[in-house]
Amino acid sequence: MAQAGRMSAAEHNHHWARQKERGSFLLMRFTVAAARLLGRRPLVPLLYLIVLYFYIFGRSARTSIHQYQHNLANWGARPDLRPSRRSVLRQFLAFADSLLDKLDVWNGRLPLQELQLVDPGNLRDTLHGGSRGRLLVGAHLGNLEVCRALAELGERVRMNVLVHTKHAERFNRLLGESGASHLRLIQVSELDPAIMLQLAERLERGEWLAIAGDRVPLHGGRNVTVDFLGQPAAFPQGPWLLAGLLQCPVGLMHCLKIDGRYQVRLEHFADAVSWKRSERDQVVHGWAQRYAQRLGEHCLDAPQQWFNFYPFWKRDDDIPA
Repeated sequence: MAQAGRMSAAEHNHHWARQKERGSFLLMRFTVAAARLLGRRPLVPLLYLIVLYFYIFGRSARTSIHQYQHNLANWGARPDLRPSRRSVLRQFLAFADSLLDKLDVWNGRLPLQELQLVDPGNLRDTLHGGSRGRLLVGAHLGNLEVCRALAELGERVRMNVLVHTKHAERFNRLLGESGASHLRLIQVSELDPAIMLQLAERLERGEWLAIAGDRVPLHGGRNVTVDFLGQPAAFPQGPWLLAGLLQCPVGLMHCLKIDGRYQVRLEHFADAVSWKRSERDQVVHGWAQRYAQRLGEHCLDAPQQWFNFYPFWKRDDDIPA
């Protein structure tokens, strides 16, 4: 039986979006400008020092990554992935590396030749011939910003990234300033009729919609509890409700760094998500569970590129910080 609902007051207070922000839009803008002027190398020691600071003083983040590595090792029967202080630190440093890659993406310094497109279902071919767009579900695994590169893979596909931040327009200006003309952020805190009409129109124009499937939004946060890496975890209903309402095909998208080179992975996931009113919760739960299973398999391919630094599962007292 599906376990769905809105967040309790306690969950709301510990939600990832409620955690203290340690940056600002102006700081991000300064960082992008510095990367453009100075290049990547001068920023490396500074960024690694900042991430090291978060590792030393971020007990909650350390515990969360330790728990993720613990769950992944057990679920995947991979004893080599069992957590240690060193492995947790390496995951923090991998996050620093991904931030530097984001700056390269924003500043056009990640050549397409350095990307490998893995597309066994030939989703890229649907860009031709006036085909209707599709919904792509990603995760905070790897580097989602590399989807800009997907938007620039010769066909100039319009990629609309659906986000829960109220600062979407500011980020759009930042992306525009850095040259990301084919990538747009759209705020979707609530799926009101105006937003649904806009999204439907974009699909009809052949544009693609991208949404993260691994974070429950702070407002309108309907979620469903599924098994993820062998433990119950809350996943958002939003991607599957959206797919059902828009009646569009669904694909999965991940951008993983394998052997120093990014793989943009596209795969077909569903022709359509449909339900009868009495079956909606069960159908949504089923798709969320299939997604959680596939996400876990991708985590095994890039185990230290999971960048959710907050309590994704309920804490276990026996897991050390």
